[in-house]
Amino acid sequence: MRPGHVARCPLVAASLTPVKGLILSGGAGTRLRPITHTSAKQLVPIANKPILFYGIEAMVEAGVTQIGIIISPETGSDIQEAVGDGSAFGASITWVVQDQPLGLAHCVKIAHNFLGDDEFVMYLGDNMLEQNLVGFISEFTSRRQSPELSSPTGGPTAQILLAEVDDPRSFGVAEITEDGSVVRLVEKPDNPPSNLALVGAYLFDKTIHEAVAAIAPSDRGELEITDAIQWLIDSGHEVAHDVLVGWWLDTGKKDPLLECNRLVLDTIDPQLDGDVDDASDVEGRVRIEAGAKIVNSTVRGPAVIGANTVVTDSYIGPYSSVAADCQVTNAELDHSVILSNSSIKNVARLTDSLIGSHVDVDRSTHGPAGLRLMLGDHSRVELEG
Repeated sequence: MRPGHVARCPLVAASLTPVKGLILSGGAGTRLRPITHTSAKQLVPIANKPILFYGIEAMVEAGVTQIGIIISPETGSDIQEAVGDGSAFGASITWVVQDQPLGLAHCVKIAHNFLGDDEFVMYLGDNMLEQNLVGFISEFTSRRQSPELSSPTGGPTAQILLAEVDDPRSFGVAEITEDGSVVRLVEKPDNPPSNLALVGAYLFDKTIHEAVAAIAPSDRGELEITDAIQWLIDSGHEVAHDVLVGWWLDTGKKDPLLECNRLVLDTIDPQLDGDVDDASDVEGRVRIEAGAKIVNSTVRGPAVIGANTVVTDSYIGPYSSVAADCQVTNAELDHSVILSNSSIKNVARLTDSLIGSHVDVDRSTHGPAGLRLMLGDHSRVELEG
């Protein structure tokens, strides 16, 4: 095995020391405004499930059931209400409030009481990964506890997940030596040392707390996790890495969020818990949740129709997610995400759109097709012909 690189090994997580989880779910979500003026970005749904829930489920699947979630004062109460105590996921949740967005390493600092001296996985709450966390976590703990896998230094004190990207200049980038060792992390370099970008999933042992205490705020006034990892490297600690298998998306903007919705919908299984009348057609991978009604309409999958939503005289095209308690009447839409309690009426074609909750979109007179919208909660739009 190359030093510094994580080899694929059998899953042995059940016999190893349990790892805690830390999910970062603060931040203002400015790139998704106006949606995030009234809702946390981590609660925007992908295939009718909040983004944050995917991260929690990924941790629980990997055996991580003690999870701390970093929240902000502005959106924390909404997130707490949505997640609850974690029992619905098979987890126990500890809430940690970050009063100001002072960096990822600052999140580690304020969560120290929860984390203690335990190993932990840290995950960005608005990230979506096709790859699960099972192998990523089990390999780290295996290498630290199995003599045949551990390095002469006793195994890695940290492990980072990397992804191959076309243009690494927009990311934090890892410099890897020929033998696979991580030797440097560079933020948005003009001349990238590799095409391996930091994904936003990390594993640490207790040494990270020493690193966080040793670093100073960056030029933007934040404690950077890349600086803390670099401190580990410069101090002689081993930092391992793994290269992501599958896709990775940061859902902080509309278009990546819609793309992520498309990718997740491609994986769903058909499920019919609502009502479809005889005049309607449901084609392909479509999930119609309990209480939903499809009346004289066509739903072509992959698509999800939320609970108690009513679709009448309409066409719902591929890669559409319509949340609960919506009304879609005499309308056509595809490749769009519609949040709960919204109404779409008399729209010839709505495409590539993200519509917030409690939004009312109507057209007084039929007109040209092809609308592209991003509307915040409680909006009302009347489209003239």
